[in-house]
Amino acid sequence: MQPTNISVEEPAAKKAKIVCGTLVSDTSEKVPNKNGTIMAANSIPNSATNGTANAEATEEVDTNLYSRQIYALGHSAMEHLRKASVLVSGLGSVGVEVAKNLILGGVRSVTLQDTKNVAYFDLSAHFYVNKSDVGKNRAKTCFHKLAELNDTVNCSISLEPLTEEFVKQFDLVILTDAPFYEQTRVNEWMREHGKMFISADARGLFSYAFVDLGNNFMVHDSNGETCKEILIEHINCETGDIFTLEGVFHQLEDGDHVVFTDFEHNELGNLPAVPVTSKGKNIFNVGQALAAYSKVIQGTISRGRVRQVKMPKQMTFKPLSKALEEPNFMIWDFAKFDEPAQLHALWQALYKFEAKELCKPLPRSKQDAELMKTFLPKNSPDIPEQLLCNFSYQGSGNLQPIASVIGGFVAQEAMKAVTHHTTPLNQFLYTSSLEALPGAYSTFDADKLETADCVSRLSRYDGQAAVFGWKFQEALQQQKWFIVGAGAIGCELLKNLAMMGVACVSNLNRQFLFHRPDVGKKKSEVAARAVKAFNSDIRITPLSDIVADTTEHIFGDSFFANLNGVCNALDNVDARRYVDRRCVYYQLPLLESGTMGAKGNTQVVFPHLTESYGSTSDPPEKETPICTLRNFPYQIEHTIQWARAKFADYFSSVAETQMTISQRVEVLDILNRALVKEYPKNADECVAWARELFDILYRNDISQMLHTFPSDMLTAQGDKFWSGTKRCPHPLKFDIDNAEHFEFVYSASILRAQSYSLTPLTDRARGMRIAVTDSEAAANDSATGSADETERLLDSLNVSLAKLKLENIRRMKPVDFEKDDDTNHHVDFVTSASNLRAENYNIEKANLMKTKQIAGKIIPALATTTAFVSGLVCVELYKTIEALGKHSKAPIERFKSSFVNLAMPFIAFSEPGSAQKKKYRDVEFTLWDRLEVNGPMTLGQLIEWIETQTGLHVSMMSSGVALLYAFFQPLAKVTERRATDVIKVVEDVSRVKVPEHRRALVFEAMTQNDKDEDVEIPFVKYNFR
Repeated sequence: MQPTNISVEEPAAKKAKIVCGTLVSDTSEKVPNKNGTIMAANSIPNSATNGTANAEATEEVDTNLYSRQIYALGHSAMEHLRKASVLVSGLGSVGVEVAKNLILGGVRSVTLQDTKNVAYFDLSAHFYVNKSDVGKNRAKTCFHKLAELNDTVNCSISLEPLTEEFVKQFDLVILTDAPFYEQTRVNEWMREHGKMFISADARGLFSYAFVDLGNNFMVHDSNGETCKEILIEHINCETGDIFTLEGVFHQLEDGDHVVFTDFEHNELGNLPAVPVTSKGKNIFNVGQALAAYSKVIQGTISRGRVRQVKMPKQMTFKPLSKALEEPNFMIWDFAKFDEPAQLHALWQALYKFEAKELCKPLPRSKQDAELMKTFLPKNSPDIPEQLLCNFSYQGSGNLQPIASVIGGFVAQEAMKAVTHHTTPLNQFLYTSSLEALPGAYSTFDADKLETADCVSRLSRYDGQAAVFGWKFQEALQQQKWFIVGAGAIGCELLKNLAMMGVACVSNLNRQFLFHRPDVGKKKSEVAARAVKAFNSDIRITPLSDIVADTTEHIFGDSFFANLNGVCNALDNVDARRYVDRRCVYYQLPLLESGTMGAKGNTQVVFPHLTESYGSTSDPPEKETPICTLRNFPYQIEHTIQWARAKFADYFSSVAETQMTISQRVEVLDILNRALVKEYPKNADECVAWARELFDILYRNDISQMLHTFPSDMLTAQGDKFWSGTKRCPHPLKFDIDNAEHFEFVYSASILRAQSYSLTPLTDRARGMRIAVTDSEAAANDSATGSADETERLLDSLNVSLAKLKLENIRRMKPVDFEKDDDTNHHVDFVTSASNLRAENYNIEKANLMKTKQIAGKIIPALATTTAFVSGLVCVELYKTIEALGKHSKAPIERFKSSFVNLAMPFIAFSEPGSAQKKKYRDVEFTLWDRLEVNGPMTLGQLIEWIETQTGLHVSMMSSGVALLYAFFQPLAKVTERRATDVIKVVEDVSRVKVPEHRRALVFEAMTQNDKDEDVEIPFVKYNFR
């Protein structure tokens, strides 16, 4: 969850004002620093050497506000962020993206510094400035809007030039929109004081980032992945080979470290972490680490676990002055392996050009491109003429998608710097997205552009037209795209498209477009208003309906007919597949994306060119066997899943079943239990029920298990039954002074009362009458009614159901699990229930945060990854643009799907999979093709038309699940249907009237050739309105 989600509470709004050239909070103590600016006193924590500064007072991290980010980074990293002080210098397109991401991420103190004023160049990719801001200081114009993003972050600004005394106060300085000579100067200052430095810039379709974290930077967790725990079959101490249980893959890599747990020989648990070498999926080796035990322990060590541990590693960075001469590159696109060195030289030449000529190169100016050649460094690599010219041509370009990409990347690097979590960039990243320029196949062929086609018109789109030309810009503004999704990616996409000038329809409803004052307002309308503030020219239509088969009367033929494409920002596969099917049907481009923590992916689906999202599928997730969950758990995930199921059993499923009894009163056993034997009359009886449930789940059931399978039981082969994945449990005795025991009874009683519409006991201080001894529990149990009484009542129900009063049923309501409300006790119950189960089986317990993530299936989220991925999506959107009324003829190699892991960092691009070609007779077709015909027709006429078009015999035809025609149907029925109008046949067979909004129907026909062989053909689209 990002910190801009709409909340119920609304704290006092932060106010800010300008004091001596600096904006500060009204409530902050003003302390002048040495360079003459005034900062909020808590904006700049105490300095630290090559690491994160310590705040004056340690604060507890708001786990609700930052929960999704904590799941991605970990609690320790989040604590470091809440102590860090960062300066973002240069509030152009890249700087504002970086600042936005860091503020959303909860960095304790973010200072904005800039001496430049807003120019028309900025407007195309700076979402917090407009035409009215031209000529005003960039940092000053966007300060308030950035500060409003997160009221837990101390924001301040400086309008003065950077000095050594000023920058040394920060843990990290991020310098954007500045030439290398200025970067080198600031970098030297930061190194002198043991601080960290990052720089970045973007022009047109090019960008770069540089990272210098000092000579001795420690990375505590290189990849951010959860440590693996592996079940071991046996260990050979002499050879060091370790064998996992059958079917268990260790997934360790050479150099990973492990420790030993749960072995019979406790001495193994005292060993320090040892490095491993992988020898296969089921075998790894620890060298001579266990050799000392080979003499003491004859043979092998059997059954136990090893747990991966993360070992810190040291990284050394070069200062910028040296890195410019001896650069280390991260590869942006492995298809352009030589480009980093070439772009390294070109960026240096660009800065020298601007310093000498006091201006940017003109778009499409061959003269300026030739002049830039003269500024290339000595010993530059060979640079293709086309690359050099395009780089020069785009020196005046400023694109929102590129700023989003590099801004997300740099903000992630900043988080790594102050948290020491995951691997930083070493040290340069140069990006190039020249494939976005239209080629000879397009109306907007970039090679035909002249300077006059791209020069400034004093418009907010100057920076974009400098790259693509004004005709392309005009076509872009005629586009209408649908953004589907209610998450963070949807917000970022909407922001990017607004800056590009693309009209949008969106059912978007959350994340950084919203602030606390928006509580209670319609989210779609708030989003539209926020985006209009970015670009008043944008045309946006807010919709609050979900996109599904139930809303096809809204999102139907008329709706999709007016679209140019769809951007998916959904978080579940079923919804993605549905939108994908709609895009294939309406032959629209689909730009698919998703994130999980620091990982992200994009996929391009383009009509008649690529496969669809649904053409491939990930392998199904491995499900835990029911017997493992019920009887033999060995991981905390098992106990959490078990607890989540118990929640449904006791508070959701039963109540839902009981709600149907008014229609199905014959289910007397359920009725008897719900209304007589277990029906609580007050909250005290709910407490008694919860106390009894504790004994059932954690004492009685476990005791019965041990009676059936004693702890010393052997299998038929003579092996211990309780070994391997089977952990021998032990029963628990209720202890009212045990916080976990009390929490279970407390939360279970509240949920029980809620499901029966009773007022629960929620005052812990008052005390709850909880049975402590077995005799007290038995007394409470007897108070609920005897078995004889139950039988008599049951007999009475059988005699006269008409006399049954159903008020009790009507009072009952299911309690649906809701993970995001910490006051409803849902997660409290699941946590305590899971941990007690874990205690039964000697499994390490999980805190509420971890339990909430697993039980709620929460996907970790980072604003940085979201910004990065949404930028990549919008770069692909550029490639879909063609003149109105024309279909793009772009080659498939122009498009790029991607996978990124910013934690490593790692970026991989690939060509989208091409649409699979099929053939009937001599006709090739793909999933994008169809046989289209206009009605009205009888069913017989339609069948004859299909047979004429394909030269094949139709043996069966269906519409959805309705079988309209089949060769084996009775002749009379076939004859009647063939003579009937197609629409009437569909309505008669399906017994559903064709909706008024539907313009066409889809039919699937099974055909055969002359050899009676089945032949697949495209679906049939029958237009009838």
